[in-house]
Amino acid sequence: MSRPRVVLLRGHLANPWDLQPWEKLTDRFDVSVVVTGSNVYGLSPLDLPIVHVRALSDSLPRGRLRDFWAGAPFNRYVGLEGQLAGTAIVHAAELGAWFTAEAARRKQEHGYKLVLTVWETIPFINAYRRRVTRANRRRAAAAGDLFLAATQRARNTLLLEGVPKSRIEVAPPGIAIQRFGAAASSSTPMLEHVIVSPGRLVWEKGHQDVLRAVAALHKGLVATVARPRLLIVGVGPEEGRLRKHARELGIADVVEFRSSVSYDEMPSVYASASCMVLASLPIRSWEEQFGMVLVEAMAAGLSIVTTQSGAIPEVAGESSRYFPPGDWLALARELAEGPLSRPPGGRISHPEERLARYSSDAAAARLARTYDHLLNG
Repeated sequence: MSRPRVVLLRGHLANPWDLQPWEKLTDRFDVSVVVTGSNVYGLSPLDLPIVHVRALSDSLPRGRLRDFWAGAPFNRYVGLEGQLAGTAIVHAAELGAWFTAEAARRKQEHGYKLVLTVWETIPFINAYRRRVTRANRRRAAAAGDLFLAATQRARNTLLLEGVPKSRIEVAPPGIAIQRFGAAASSSTPMLEHVIVSPGRLVWEKGHQDVLRAVAALHKGLVATVARPRLLIVGVGPEEGRLRKHARELGIADVVEFRSSVSYDEMPSVYASASCMVLASLPIRSWEEQFGMVLVEAMAAGLSIVTTQSGAIPEVAGESSRYFPPGDWLALARELAEGPLSRPPGGRISHPEERLARYSSDAAAARLARTYDHLLNG
């Protein structure tokens, strides 16, 4: 018996941390990932068949204009039809994305079931986010057979927007828990505290507040015996401003920026740190939708200091420490009273049931049940 064909559409946003649970489904489903030439992320070490399909944005030379078109709601695939023929399930993501809208448009022609993973936690995007995506959202909401909300908060958002309860399931993503835990357990003893702040270098990720908190610790504004180093991991338009701010604060010598870190290297990044900070700030059009780094840090046994932006408390739970978004002095105090009060590289235990829920095994099992349910009517 042939395996049902599943095509994953992520436009220019295909990445290994989102897609790794599907690696465990290939014995039951014929899974492939459609990737455009404008894809933002490297796909190592993803072990899934990759199908390259051009998008309109691929015809532009590399640069800011191509990056803009890659994410624009009016971008399109060129030659996707052949990949959809005979497909049982197309699994896309979010309501307003151009690649989701294209899957919704072609659904009737090809007769597949449409599954949408939804991370968004701000309802009614027309008013508070990108109005140009409203047509995409309406089309996707009408065509979706099942909506997999990454969090309960995302589920409630879908309910507010009028998606029937019967078409929504909460299905969080998953990571390779064992890989992150193994790297931490095999790490060498540390002589100094290292704080890691991972995430795209944009204002709303709050890296600037982490810099200010580290400066406060070094300048004695908060009582502590530790003088930590800071590792900022990520790429984005704020890099130059963040580097300048580190110099302004007088801590450039204890701050390292690392932009060329593959996902395969992230376990060793956490293994070399004493704690992880996710300082996300809610803004008008965005709040933290999940925070995969939270699960990675939990798997590595790291202390977590974070904010209550969006879905963070739901994901990070009671074993993490929290500070008000933007309050860098409170962040400094949480660091001083928490991870910096222990020996460098100290580990803590996060609830096993929480880690199990966010494992790639659990996520794959949820996907398999979902697909079986849809295909069996």
